[in-house]
Amino acid sequence: MSGREQPVLRVRAGAATDAGAVRERNEDAFVVSGPVYAVADGMGGHTGGAEASAIVADELSSITSTPWVTAAGVHASIARAARRVADLADGEGRAPGSTLSGVGLAQQDGMPCWLVFNVGDSRTYRLQNGAIELITVDHTRVQELVDAGRITADEARTHAQRNVITRAIGAGSGGTPHVDLSLLVAGPDDRLLICSDGLTGELTEQLIAALLLDIADPSAAAEALVREAVTAGGRDNVTAVVVDVVDLTSSAHDADSDDTRPDLQAVPEEGHGTLPDAVLAGTEAPS
Repeated sequence: MSGREQPVLRVRAGAATDAGAVRERNEDAFVVSGPVYAVADGMGGHTGGAEASAIVADELSSITSTPWVTAAGVHASIARAARRVADLADGEGRAPGSTLSGVGLAQQDGMPCWLVFNVGDSRTYRLQNGAIELITVDHTRVQELVDAGRITADEARTHAQRNVITRAIGAGSGGTPHVDLSLLVAGPDDRLLICSDGLTGELTEQLIAALLLDIADPSAAAEALVREAVTAGGRDNVTAVVVDVVDLTSSAHDADSDDTRPDLQAVPEEGHGTLPDAVLAGTEAPS
């Protein structure tokens, strides 16, 4: 990009986590280490859930060699995490596992972007122009029912199978899990929320949006979200990471009006797949 202004995407982030009102141990982990921001949620009911999520966070934290994240780099870190999590299994009980959701700072053709990645039922939202949007898709049985039109999104919140996930890192799945990857053009007023399902299980999207709109500081916003979720019941571990754009410069000559870049579907993912049915039958959401 010689002779052109270099792309810039600078952010400010804050995070908060709590074991909740019921669980004795917090099995969530998070990454707030540019250029990666993520939440990993250890599988509830699985031995080593906390260790599994810590491994996932550790591998993602290692992506620091360049200011921009690539799909290949994210996939490689998840593949390493999957191998390390698989090594935690001791042959007794169910295998450890973790879900994952997050974003990396990326650029395409000189345009600053969010590289969004997701495995399981942790979520990433974007608040843009005062409206909140879920930018990941849950890998759960109830999401499959919603997609098939058999239940509504509201019914999914209280459905008996809401804790059954269909993808995870580890938890008896073979090799590297299939990772959802998408590239979204960053906006100057973007605020992202990355959270474990302990947050979304207690708070509606309307309340989440209201808190994000009301509290300017990302650390204070993350703390308020976690506090509200614990007060509302705190039946699971709760983690929130809030990421705000503070400086954005594009070096692209022509901005595409469509802010989604689907070409990432071509990223190779060896050994990807969903959890085996034997695991699904007894898999609960991460704690």
